[in-house]
Amino acid sequence: GEIAKYIYGMAESGDKEVEVGDEGTADGISEGTGDFLQLLAQRMGLLSMREEAPAERLLEEVSLKGVADYIQSKCRNVIVMTGAGISTAAGIPDFRSPGTGLYDNLQKYDLPSPQSVFDIGYFKTNPEPFFMLAKELYPSNFKPTKCHYFIRLLAEKGKLLRHYTQNVDTLERVAGIPGEKLVEAHGSFNVGHCVGCRKEFTQEWIKDEVFADRIPHCDGCDALVKPDIVFFGEPLPDRFAILSMQDLPQCDMLIVMGTSLTVQPFASLAGRVPKTTPRLLINRDVAGQVTMTLAIAECR
Repeated sequence: GEIAKYIYGMAESGDKEVEVGDEGTADGISEGTGDFLQLLAQRMGLLSMREEAPAERLLEEVSLKGVADYIQSKCRNVIVMTGAGISTAAGIPDFRSPGTGLYDNLQKYDLPSPQSVFDIGYFKTNPEPFFMLAKELYPSNFKPTKCHYFIRLLAEKGKLLRHYTQNVDTLERVAGIPGEKLVEAHGSFNVGHCVGCRKEFTQEWIKDEVFADRIPHCDGCDALVKPDIVFFGEPLPDRFAILSMQDLPQCDMLIVMGTSLTVQPFASLAGRVPKTTPRLLINRDVAGQVTMTLAIAECR
């Protein structure tokens, strides 16, 4: 079906690591480590010595075909987590790839550190580097990738519970993913606010200012206007905390694409789904905080 075609296409599009996790080992960790932790918990009185019945295997086979068949036949609450890797095919650089990543190519802005361009304290004293970078990366310069359209397909088929993204490029919206299905964990360019009085400004107004090489200032209080991107030193949107608490216990399939799972608290979502939930990871490199068992293919 269409879902299977998209899954195979994404796995073959240049990402090097594809892993499918099922309940083959306890809680998505290696068998030896799982046995040790279980024994330790029992000795501490945290677990009963009674053996639990093995969990039902939900995938007919631990493969991309098994994932596609499971989604098409049984899933109604798929959660997709994505990072910068799903937008690199659109021409947007990721953050951490050596040589091509955003952090490796910010020397021209003469920053104290690469991360300073997204630091709220630095922005308030020197906003020019951020807006120079924003002009290069503005969403209108790029088009969605097959990953974005796959997520839209899940929504159209009634399979998508929620799409959690770290990306601020708004390509999900351009691809037609419904806004109610989106959680933009790190904000987006979609709207902006004055950092002083919190007056709202449209994406179009901010874009006009940026492309005219003007630093956007509020027409009310003259403070800086910033797109609603979450900078270092700012809290994540309330929507992230509220919906993640509701959504994750319902998740019957987790798909993680294009993220190294190193930035918290976003990365922690992968470990908060039910332990019986199958998980699919498609990423160029080994993902960081959460181990997904049973590596089945390496696409080169």
